[in-house]
Amino acid sequence: MVRHILIVLTLLLSSCVYTLNIQQGNILAQKDIDKLRHGLTKNQVVFVLGNPVVDDSFSDDHWIYLYTFSNRMTNVDTTKRLDLDFVEDKLVKAKGDFDIPEGLGQPKKEGAGTTNADAAKTTPKNDTESQE
Repeated sequence: MVRHILIVLTLLLSSCVYTLNIQQGNILAQKDIDKLRHGLTKNQVVFVLGNPVVDDSFSDDHWIYLYTFSNRMTNVDTTKRLDLDFVEDKLVKAKGDFDIPEGLGQPKKEGAGTTNADAAKTTPKNDTESQE
């Protein structure tokens, strides 16, 4: 009888298998991304974010940070990516799955971003100036 109970307990306990969640790559937080600024050197970026996971074999001026998280309990996989571009060892552009700080996104087109305040600076203050 005791033998049967031990066999049943062994079978029940062996069916409870814990699966580990898997994290790979650079674990980046938005607070770290917010520290990035235009003009940071490569060494400063490594200090803030760590070394990039992926080396671009064609360009030393393009860094790729990848992060994957596999939740084995829910079978949900999460992937985040951050691409950084450098010119002459200075950070000039960033894109990816994070909120990119101002000045590191896509470059603004010329003429874009003119405000009404800028237009007001170029208009004459009174009508007599415009008639002369």
